Amino acid sequence: MTSPPARDPARDVAPPSRAAEAAVPAEGPVTVVVTRRVRRGHEAAYEAALAGLQTDSTAFGGYLGATTQRPAAGVPPEYTSVFRFARVADLRAFEASPRRAAFLAEVAPHVEADPAWRELTGLEFWFGPPAGAVVPQPVRWRMALVMVVVVYLLVLTIGGALGVLLAGWPSWLRLLLTIAIEIALLTWWLMPRLTRWLAPWIYPRPARLS
Repeated sequence: MTSPPARDPARDVAPPSRAAEAAVPAEGPVTVVVTRRVRRGHEAAYEAALAGLQTDSTAFGGYLGATTQRPAAGVPPEYTSVFRFARVADLRAFEASPRRAAFLAEVAPHVEADPAWRELTGLEFWFGPPAGAVVPQPVRWRMALVMVVVVYLLVLTIGGALGVLLAGWPSWLRLLLTIAIEIALLTWWLMPRLTRWLAPWIYPRPARLS
């Protein structure tokens, strides 16, 4: 039986590619979903190292919390961890930190392969999570309250202004333009900022490995 190929720790700490950087907006909250396959019998050591990282991460600027999904019984020990930061710059500072480098070196003997990374931005506030995602979901009534207030203010201001400025337009075209402007503002400007500013109130307190 052949042993698995040696891991290259440098791949864990390498900066993201230019394409990946371009795909993630500079503003707004960002969530990183990390999946790791742990060697059988090494679960306790890996969990202890991960718990230490999550505790120490509270000292990083922009850190919003973390949660980890343990593997189910009888399946390969694969852990999925979710880290949330207020801005991409905060995430990049965490990725380049000596503390994260120390964690990667500590868990290297306990994992089987390089981690799988996925970065999500504040735009996911608009959509349901993929099946099996462990990203903490917003408190529904708080999310609904934020949306009601934001949409009400947009309709009141933009709808009212366009109703006066474009009074001669057909009503269906004026309504279409109003909706397009409101959706654009929500998607690319308002919601990324609101999810960052209101994250401690909207999201439940994340669980940590203990």
